Amino acid sequence: MFDVLIRGGEVINGRNHPPFPADIGIQGDRVTAVGNLPDATAAQVLDASGHFVAPGFIDAHTHSDGWLRKEPHQLAKTSQGFTTELLMLDGISYAPVNEVTWREWIHYLRPLNGLQLSDYTGWQTIGDYMRDLHGRTAQNSATFIPYANVRTLACGFGQRAPDDFQQYEIKRLIQQGMADGALGLSTGLDYVDECFATTAELIEACRMMAPYGVYVTHVRYNLGTLAGVQEAVQIGRQAGVPVHISHLKANDPAEAEAIIHYIDTVAINEVDFSFDVYPYMPSSTMLQYLLPHEIWQHGPLAALPQLADPGLRARFGRALQDTPLENVTIAWVGSRANAHWQGHTLADYVAAAQRPPADALCDLLISEGMAVLLVFHLGDDERVAPFLAHGRYLMGSDGIYFPDGHIHPRQYGSAVRLLRWGVREKGLFSWETAVYKMTGFPAAQFGLANRGVIAEGNFADLVIFDPATITDRATYDQPYELAVGVQAVLVNGRVILQNGRATPETPGRFLKFVA
Repeated sequence: MFDVLIRGGEVINGRNHPPFPADIGIQGDRVTAVGNLPDATAAQVLDASGHFVAPGFIDAHTHSDGWLRKEPHQLAKTSQGFTTELLMLDGISYAPVNEVTWREWIHYLRPLNGLQLSDYTGWQTIGDYMRDLHGRTAQNSATFIPYANVRTLACGFGQRAPDDFQQYEIKRLIQQGMADGALGLSTGLDYVDECFATTAELIEACRMMAPYGVYVTHVRYNLGTLAGVQEAVQIGRQAGVPVHISHLKANDPAEAEAIIHYIDTVAINEVDFSFDVYPYMPSSTMLQYLLPHEIWQHGPLAALPQLADPGLRARFGRALQDTPLENVTIAWVGSRANAHWQGHTLADYVAAAQRPPADALCDLLISEGMAVLLVFHLGDDERVAPFLAHGRYLMGSDGIYFPDGHIHPRQYGSAVRLLRWGVREKGLFSWETAVYKMTGFPAAQFGLANRGVIAEGNFADLVIFDPATITDRATYDQPYELAVGVQAVLVNGRVILQNGRATPETPGRFLKFVA
């Protein structure tokens, strides 16, 4: 007798194989039978007739680090079929920290990841942080080592290169993170402090991670996407580690062609290469991301007073000339005083302030303590299609969640949009290829053993969905609409979602890298 029996579905097993009819028997946290099981009995039977049964989807790029502590069941994600969240991307997160830096990171990440100073409970290492999530969330989670956290622990905030002693401390922290179970090292080379890291410094840091783990990077997009990807490949090649590019897109078809040509002719021949992107062209990040890097010289808490400096405002104003403020909306602000601006454009805000753009936006950052999130409506979704269709692409939603804002719909729609738009409407790839990009491929790429494939002995992370109705409903005007078409989601053999409703189960585990 099984604990759970899924009967009558078409199985897409996560290996990029065509669907096949099969029942699935589950005992405890494992799949124990796949095949024709007409006489089987179970404590719980799920009818999957007319549905696909797939491995649970893996989100390779999230900003759920803080929200999983505050809201253990992220219905926005589970309603799409996501069973595993990869955390601590872009080189910035809540661990590792010490008795000083934890305040800096909670302040800096406020418009990205949700935690406030009152949420700190004393964690310091990555292991501390992830153990707090283990068994307390609906989904599994796994983590990378955020390089900016490591760098600032070893060197303090600032532009100077690590000296020998600091390099040793960076090595120790990276090795500790890998021993704690991290999947690799993440960077975000346009973000605080790591924006000062040189290529040579990053090569050395990745060597400290080798021979296991992946270098995952938000490249130096400010230097040009292709140049940033080339630097990442150089880092991976010289350090001897795989390379994964976060949220890879292009500004126009010519740039997309050049990037894909480089991937196909150089990158995949020099390193084990992969990338993620969400199936939307518009993007989202913090307003403070647009500031000149110099503001981070002394850390996030010291940055706020610098916003009054006329020289910095002048440099910020020149940079803003390349940003069409009428196409950038305010997604969320930290205070209720400015909440009525959520959903309005920066151009609207600047016009109402009757100040030059840099002055108006610096004043907004001051009034909000830097806590301002944006959505950039730049480009048509068709521009991401060549990246989604590429053989080295896997799913990363880059979702940013706040319950009371006007956020990007990717948080609520990325996985099902790939299925609805990418398969059913555009025909970019088959159902089995779409599923592979969200299951077997990321599981293999990031060392998630016995995950991402439906097979006897593997963990029972599963999603049952209707290929005819699966649809993303979240839009830029209504970003909080849940996806439809997912009948049930299981994590480690336990049902966490059924018929659109969350269950009280919290079977999520801290998943560790397995070579």
